[in-house]
Amino acid sequence: MSTSTEATDAPVSVELPVVAIVGRPNVGKSAIFNRMVGRRQAIVEDLPGTTRDRLYSEVEWRDAHFRVIDTGGLDTTEGAGYPALIRRQVEVAVAEASLLLFVVDVKDGVLAGDRDVAEILRRASKPVFLLVNKVDNQAREEDAVQFYELGLGEPMQLSAQHSTGIADVLDRIVSSLPAPTEVLETETLRVAIVGRPNVGKSMLLNAILGEDRVLVSPEAGTTRDAIDTPFDFQGRQLSLIDTAGLRRPGKVREGLEHHASMRARNALDRADTALVVFDASEGLTAQDLHVVGFALKAKTGVILVANKWDLRSGEELADFEREVKRKLKFASWASFRITSAKERQGIPQLLREAVRVSDERKKRIDTGQLNSAVQRAMVEQPPPMVKNRRLNLLYVTQPSVAPPLFVFFVNDASLVHFSYRRYLENVLRDKFGFEGVALRLAFRSRREK
Repeated sequence: MSTSTEATDAPVSVELPVVAIVGRPNVGKSAIFNRMVGRRQAIVEDLPGTTRDRLYSEVEWRDAHFRVIDTGGLDTTEGAGYPALIRRQVEVAVAEASLLLFVVDVKDGVLAGDRDVAEILRRASKPVFLLVNKVDNQAREEDAVQFYELGLGEPMQLSAQHSTGIADVLDRIVSSLPAPTEVLETETLRVAIVGRPNVGKSMLLNAILGEDRVLVSPEAGTTRDAIDTPFDFQGRQLSLIDTAGLRRPGKVREGLEHHASMRARNALDRADTALVVFDASEGLTAQDLHVVGFALKAKTGVILVANKWDLRSGEELADFEREVKRKLKFASWASFRITSAKERQGIPQLLREAVRVSDERKKRIDTGQLNSAVQRAMVEQPPPMVKNRRLNLLYVTQPSVAPPLFVFFVNDASLVHFSYRRYLENVLRDKFGFEGVALRLAFRSRREK
């Protein structure tokens, strides 16, 4: 009886139907994706191959909801490298989807690549809507008729650039999709995988998932968008966010790399915990420390991940960790783990630590315990005198979590020296934990409201 009640009272969410956007490179798939989503989430450039991974987002239209996937341009010619990797990503997206949007370019006409993609989609045995993009004048409206020869029904004309025809496509989508299914809702921990280019972030994500979810290549800059992937680990729901390689602002080139860097920074802003990945074979570099700085600014949990540990076989871990901590004096509280994404080593331990840090970030301390610990610490080590005046604590409270915020009400906040601020932060960590978690300390004078 009690089990039935718990199931009834449990929060319920819906599992949304999925729509995949596919087509040759540079036909405007990402522009259509952005119009549907209502914001510029996918990177759009007039370059073939701009989108490489699968990018997901939720769309709301006329009280209906569905998920849409933007995919890389499908090059049907055989060959190694990115075309083969992207093709695998498109195949996975097609398998996930309930409905397929096949995008072609009216300016190019019907190309051999379009015919090849049409054949692949026919074999999928799923509903396909043929979208003829870049139709923005009467001549191109007449040219759109030629796409009937692909044998996928009536071509729907639109121009993503001018946002014409998008509403008609959305109307047809919502009238054709199956209804969402109800699922029990669980709390999701958002974990961002960040680091400088080519340290193995995407390979780490694939090792965690046990599948080729994102592209992996020795060439730096393979990942350009921030890719969200839901994932279940030991009964906890995680959302893993793979991001483009981060550089110092002065090192970021204009165009694609600038957009990708901004996506990565935004991913940190919405993450609970950041896995800051660095190359163990190179050690913790100055550029890695800048990436840690980005995570600190976002006030996420921080786990330093020494990837490619297999390349340092035989070395003492304690010595290596000591050297990492020495360079990380400004965030000595950060957690540390080693992995080898290539060998799939250290993955369960890393995920358990990501869950622990995310939970720590949401921990709230009882006000009585908090004041008792801080008052005792201030008696053991009184604050220094500043202009013949001494800092006095009235009380301290924790008004919020994620990140934890501690507000100290004092006689005069200007008397708080930065070294004593650090001392009080260390007291909170010694007494209550918070390993791997950025803390916020605020001081309010008695006269302040």
